Amino acid sequence: MTATDRIRSVVPPYLLRAVADADAYPRAASAARTALASLDTVRSPKEQHLTAPQQVAGTVDRSPRRTVSDAHGSTTLPGRVVRREGDADSGDAAVDEAYAGLGATHAFWLDVFDRVSVDGAGLPLDATVHFGQDYDNAYWNGSRMVFGDGDGEVFRRFTVALDVIGHELAHGVTQYTADLTYQGQSGALNESVSDVFGSLVAQYTAGQTAEQASWLIGEGLFTEAVHGVALRSMRAPGTAYDDPVLGKDPQPATMAGYVDTTDDQGGVHTNSGIPNHAFFLAATAIGGYAWQGAGAVWWDALTSSSVTASIDFAGFATVTVDAAGTRFGDGSAQQTAVRTAWQTVGVLA
Repeated sequence: MTATDRIRSVVPPYLLRAVADADAYPRAASAARTALASLDTVRSPKEQHLTAPQQVAGTVDRSPRRTVSDAHGSTTLPGRVVRREGDADSGDAAVDEAYAGLGATHAFWLDVFDRVSVDGAGLPLDATVHFGQDYDNAYWNGSRMVFGDGDGEVFRRFTVALDVIGHELAHGVTQYTADLTYQGQSGALNESVSDVFGSLVAQYTAGQTAEQASWLIGEGLFTEAVHGVALRSMRAPGTAYDDPVLGKDPQPATMAGYVDTTDDQGGVHTNSGIPNHAFFLAATAIGGYAWQGAGAVWWDALTSSSVTASIDFAGFATVTVDAAGTRFGDGSAQQTAVRTAWQTVGVLA
């Protein structure tokens, strides 16, 4: 199985293994073992939609086209359709959170970058909730979002965090743009780009500036039993959780802590902390709304012909510095902030 065959999940395997070994949480341990096994499942082939993106006056329909299905605890996709575009609230929290999250993410990409859905051409936004029994993850399978309900001991349902929905759909955006190889540094960039835009979706929806944002990924997913606030922190990688049972968040913030490993496709969820922190530093140095500053630069880089599928940290950093110069002017404060951020994390000299 190649790296590109794997599903893109928000909970990293190192955390699932810690939960799987947690005797204190027997239900969670069983659920985590199931979730771990699913990470080795080949990604589902792209589903064929019944209708092509609708055209209005010769252009792509810019409205969202959401469909939420219910797997009813099975692992068979897509499940039974329970809410379509324009339908009223269903009364099922997971269904309605998924529907709202898909809509918020669609609005972000359309309003901020004039991108119609994840493919830029009106791709319908499909999701499945109540996947599996106590399933401890959420993932993008190449064509749809899939959400587990969590185990109730360590994880809550995965539709509660808007940035998780934004994160997973951003994997779809990357799939249709730079298509960063899910291995090593390019894979860590793939994960980081999803954290960046997942966070920006949440910030945009809440109307938060870079200074007001929490910069946490997956805030609210942990139950009160866990000593932690989120899966990851872009502000301070390595501090999102420190639990006597699950251990400590292993993400490095700089290249001094870079983890050279064959695990998790070469540490894609671990080393993503480095470009994550660079983005946080750039965004807060520029100030204001992050999607207008550093977010715009990262978008320009992601869609640049200079970004190859196998690009490494240094290559991507150089593209962002150039992109900041193009967008805001060479020698501008914004370009300086981007360059300084990458230097601070040890990627650029």
